[in-house]
Amino acid sequence: QVQLVESGGGLVQAGGSLRLSCAASVSIFNFNRMDWYRQAAGKQRELVATITSGGNTNYADSVKGRFTISRNNAKNTVSLQMNSLKSEDTAVYYCRVIVIGYDYWGQGTQVTVSS
Repeated sequence: QVQLVESGGGLVQAGGSLRLSCAASVSIFNFNRMDWYRQAAGKQRELVATITSGGNTNYADSVKGRFTISRNNAKNTVSLQMNSLKSEDTAVYYCRVIVIGYDYWGQGTQVTVSS
């Protein structure tokens, strides 16, 4: 069983920054991949960023150059640094990991960007 707890969301003005964090209840050292997703009101959940165990990253086109995903295996956390935020980044942000075929999600953290 893996528990994921996101934090760091809030209200920010357009152009501002936020840093989200996802804390896992177990060691993430062997997690091949960890993801950040988001879901805006009335829209489907979408993949925002991915980081592998080797540190390779991938981003949705809409956030490239603005968001940075990172992981800290010693602290069992994965973070999402979000800069130059836009109103369209407003959403609930979720952390996700698949472990031995089980799909784990956090409860989400709300990010609201005011224009």
